[in-house]
Amino acid sequence: MAHARWHHILMESQRHALKAVDEWNCSTGNYSDFLTHIHRAWHYLLHAQFHQAKIDYHYRDPKTGQYAMIDGEPKAWDLERCLKQRYPNSRDPIRLNVELFVALRNKVEHRYEHNLQIIMDGKAQALVMNYEQEMANHFGTKYSLADRLRFPISLQALTAEGREQLHAAVKKLPKQTRDLVAKFEAAIDPDVLDDLKYDYRVRLVPMVGSKTDADLAIDFVKLDELTDEERKVMTEAGRKGAVIIKDRHVEVADKAKLRPKQVCELVEQRLSFEFSPFREHLEMWQRFKVRPAKNSTRPYETDAKYCIYSEAFNSYLYTSAWVEKIVKEIGTPEQYRAFFGKEPRMKKVVPLPNRAVPPAEQGDPHPQSKSA
Repeated sequence: MAHARWHHILMESQRHALKAVDEWNCSTGNYSDFLTHIHRAWHYLLHAQFHQAKIDYHYRDPKTGQYAMIDGEPKAWDLERCLKQRYPNSRDPIRLNVELFVALRNKVEHRYEHNLQIIMDGKAQALVMNYEQEMANHFGTKYSLADRLRFPISLQALTAEGREQLHAAVKKLPKQTRDLVAKFEAAIDPDVLDDLKYDYRVRLVPMVGSKTDADLAIDFVKLDELTDEERKVMTEAGRKGAVIIKDRHVEVADKAKLRPKQVCELVEQRLSFEFSPFREHLEMWQRFKVRPAKNSTRPYETDAKYCIYSEAFNSYLYTSAWVEKIVKEIGTPEQYRAFFGKEPRMKKVVPLPNRAVPPAEQGDPHPQSKSA
């Protein structure tokens, strides 16, 4: 059975989309090639839509009304013109996201490709996800690419070295490229800049606890699948990276975390000496490098096993594992002396008050003789 022309155009679009993602994920991939292929993927996707809907997507001479011709063929709309047709609202985050990459494609310099790829990661993720959503919504889920695209394995921003590279990449970009992005985004409403369809930013949080057969390594939750209350919490706290949502259950990432005073209280309950937030605790997190110093420009660089930075509270919170670590290291007076090089401040033993003796138990100075 012969397929309609729109189907062949769509298949060509998918081919370019897959090639684009391969270029992005491959360690030896080329960023310019990613831009070229994803540009064509979007271009052919919209052409396929217009062809199926019988929308004429070719340029005409404004004077004669005749088709503008190239090599004997009618000249098809370029991607920017297609975007205006598909998304007439100039503030649409999907349209703005694609338009930014169109602008970058025309300006990218080969020697700065790697740095640009690093800082555009979230926007590129949105670009590909928007493409998949647009295709599935219009042509049906049978055309989805989800079974052929996987979440990539990455060390970027998951290691200290990767985070350093991210910071360095921004500084190395040429001024004209930084200016292009800055000027482009300066004209965009802040609400649109925060839209995941424009810039898909995520924070990865390791899943702990027992695993079931239904669990996936990665769960994505759609805002439109949540209740109004859950969506409000997700939106507000999501900006701070403070909320994890799974199966309609909102779990605050700061849950079960402890403030310094709480840590010291729990530790002191298990010691025979005092343990202060401003003395012992301060020295311990510094020596074990559990967290950065106060007012650090990189507050998130903590040892997550023992401590996290809470942007919501603008402070550091600690885990129960940190309490156990402290007790293990300085739990006895001998360990305390070895660690701090000084004597512990032993808890004061408050003597119990003398128990009042009931009169019946006191000796009677004038006992009465028992009668026979």
